[in-house]
Amino acid sequence: MSSPVVPYITRFATGPGFKSLRRGLAERRRRRRRQPHRVTVYLRINDPYSYVLLQVLGQLAERYPLDYDFRTVLNLQADMYPAPAMWERNAFQDGGYLAELYGLDFPAQRPASTPQQNQQLTAQLLHWELQPGYLDKALALFRAYWQGGGDSLREQLDTRVTENVECYQHHLRANEDLLKANGHYLSAMLHYGGEWYWGLDRLEHLECRLNDLGLARFGAEVQFNRGHRDFCRLGSAEQLAQERRDLPLVIYFSIRSPYSYLGLVRARQLAAHYRISLEVKPVLPMVMRRMQVPKAKRFYIFGDVKREANKYGMDFGFTADPLGAGVERCYALYDFARAAGKGQEFLESYARGVWAEGIRSDTDAGLRQLVERVGLDWRHAQGLLRSDDWRLWAQDNLADLYATGLWGVPSFTYGELKVFGQDRLDCIERAIVAAP
Repeated sequence: MSSPVVPYITRFATGPGFKSLRRGLAERRRRRRRQPHRVTVYLRINDPYSYVLLQVLGQLAERYPLDYDFRTVLNLQADMYPAPAMWERNAFQDGGYLAELYGLDFPAQRPASTPQQNQQLTAQLLHWELQPGYLDKALALFRAYWQGGGDSLREQLDTRVTENVECYQHHLRANEDLLKANGHYLSAMLHYGGEWYWGLDRLEHLECRLNDLGLARFGAEVQFNRGHRDFCRLGSAEQLAQERRDLPLVIYFSIRSPYSYLGLVRARQLAAHYRISLEVKPVLPMVMRRMQVPKAKRFYIFGDVKREANKYGMDFGFTADPLGAGVERCYALYDFARAAGKGQEFLESYARGVWAEGIRSDTDAGLRQLVERVGLDWRHAQGLLRSDDWRLWAQDNLADLYATGLWGVPSFTYGELKVFGQDRLDCIERAIVAAP
């Protein structure tokens, strides 16, 4: 059973007052130590997100007085990636989408590489970390790796470095240990003043923070918000061709995933705007599938969802984790709600209740509130809570998710398009309005 005090703790930890205090302390510490506005950047040579991020760092440094501390990494933390091959395939597709969105370079195909080559290129990047001009050198090397190959790649390398990879292993381990010690696991990460910003998708949060500090040189404009600034504004239902009207938007959803909460609310908005059908396929959360979610990952996700929710004007942070009984009770009633024509409304109400309103769904009092506020009969619902028939469709939905080539929630499909993450609903919208 969840603790009744946890929602109040999480609300305080994610509240604006605590964030302002934390940022204020970081800024006072920076001034006291007379340090520049230093951003630590973690890059990985075979990471598509690192390549697209690297291409905009020069522009960012022109707009703000930033001092970059580059840290090259290579080895992924295995416990953070439940399906690494699927992750890498999706990352390449996703990197191409981001590059197109922001007018950046990106290859049509992932370059062929070997572990030995990746180690050699990483050693070269590590060597440059301790010299001036890392950004320009690294960008040239990344571009040659991703889009050149052959002679253009060899021209970037110093054989005195690449033939002595073992001499750089302690340096590499130090970078990877620092990433882990500071609470993260992904490459293409920026760390500034105690907070993490992932790739192009989270640069706007860093822009806003730097703008709040009065650091913008050419006006406090946010430039890295193209993924959501035109949401539900790219077209109208009347403009859609019939074949696009007939395609459903499908969301793979977990009630225990706060990103799924954001994704469901926004997917319902998108489907309503374009008058297309929405299908929700709930799955069990990872922990209830006997998988592990490390503490560092949970901690980052919680803070990231809070700022994403703020961006979309959604409430989040007064939470009562539904793990266990809360998940089971939600799914046990989903067919009942769906039969009454309120399936999606019920899931959204439930998600808002556990992630934004501190309603304890593992208690009858809390669950009754979630049931009755969408117009469902509580007495009828009580009689369904012992059923475990939902376990059949939950696992079928999981198999369907894997069949799409994706692994996590929320994921979305629309026709042949398959994307992972609530951030990519803009990609879905562009497909909805695309010319036939």
